[in-house]
Amino acid sequence: MTLIAEWPYLSISRNEPIVKILLIGNGGREHAIVWKLKQSSLVEKVWCAPGNGGISFDCDCVPLNLQDVNSAANLATRLMADLTIVGPELPLVNGIADEFLKRGLLLLGPSKAAAQLEGSKVFAKQFMERNGIPTAETYGIFDSAIDAHTALDSVEWPLVIKADGLAAGKGVLVATHATEAAAFIERVMEKKEFGAAGEKVLFEKALVGKELSYIILTDGRNFMSMAPTRDHKRAFDGDQGPNTGGMGTYSTDKILTAELEQEILKTIVQPTLAALEKEKLGYRGFIFFGLMLTADGPKVLEYNCRLGDPETQSILMRADFDFAKACFDAAKGKLDASAAKWKPGASICVVVASEGYPGDPVVGKKIEGLAEAQDTPGVAIFQAGTRREDDGLYTSSGRILGVCAIEDSLGFAAVRVYGAVDKLKIDGAHYRKDVGAAAMKTAFDTLRNVTSGTSYG
Repeated sequence: MTLIAEWPYLSISRNEPIVKILLIGNGGREHAIVWKLKQSSLVEKVWCAPGNGGISFDCDCVPLNLQDVNSAANLATRLMADLTIVGPELPLVNGIADEFLKRGLLLLGPSKAAAQLEGSKVFAKQFMERNGIPTAETYGIFDSAIDAHTALDSVEWPLVIKADGLAAGKGVLVATHATEAAAFIERVMEKKEFGAAGEKVLFEKALVGKELSYIILTDGRNFMSMAPTRDHKRAFDGDQGPNTGGMGTYSTDKILTAELEQEILKTIVQPTLAALEKEKLGYRGFIFFGLMLTADGPKVLEYNCRLGDPETQSILMRADFDFAKACFDAAKGKLDASAAKWKPGASICVVVASEGYPGDPVVGKKIEGLAEAQDTPGVAIFQAGTRREDDGLYTSSGRILGVCAIEDSLGFAAVRVYGAVDKLKIDGAHYRKDVGAAAMKTAFDTLRNVTSGTSYG
């Protein structure tokens, strides 16, 4: 693997303007990125490959098989793109950065070797253990269903079971008893519900605490922290139902104290970057740290090698800097971390999903009320699973829209976003009605106790 310092991007002038950007991906995250890139005075042209129905209103969408890294490089060459940004994990795990590097094309994203941090739960766990990065205790790694079933007799409950490979956010189960765990092992390893992703499973001790999404942009040495976000993974209100790719997020500076952030940087972020450099894993791009804030300090639940979805939507609503320039500088190896500025207040993203999601979504439903919802002040709507037809937009996958809002407070942002959601009409669609509610309740209870004379030390 080529060392970071040897990457040819350093020969590009720092003052050279970004004019044309190719974005790889087709979801709500990519729609939000297009929206933000187009706000830069340095950007002349944006393409998205393959894009979706909503993205096609904002930039030219170009057909692309996301698994085909050679075709992606051919496309970037044909379009004469000055920079390619990769949204989803699959092209990164398949080695798109290596192919672009080989051809001398500028791309923001980690090497295939480094992308194993997301592509293999086993690789990530062993990386953390050998580099002293705090994470959950490992009970075992199994490539045999029989061995995995047998090991259920010697673990503590609840138990976290992870499919090794990519499973669209659905390859993890927090099992409370052996019957539930055995059924998941059968689905993953015997019925191969997630294909090759389930050839190995990892057993971990369950961590207790609050989850936090902490994302950085790095050029391999320097890094820029994104605004902190919190995700809602479960399908239904009250954190009920199956895991999903994400049903909503919110971002506010109150999520994270300065002291806690310093601890995260000292014990997790900086050691991760140092270990990547030590192990010669070329990394330029985003690193998503899925954290659990435990009584023993923050610990890593998972790494992702790209921006999260729908975390990106909440983050970019608050971004108050030239995001395109930051991406370009990171790809060149010259990121200025001090450039990051964030709008005060709070942002929120509520995902509207198809009937049946995350199991077997019902698609092909017409989307109505979108124009009215978008007219809500302070609201932006990023499309994910949409298909554009002559007579309007139709649903095409599980997660349809990310309805977002920004306001002075999380409570006001929630009023804005749910007011917009109420204007949408999509047959059978569902969404969580409690995104950010726990944080708002905590803030309300604190205010009520303070005003009633209760002391907080």
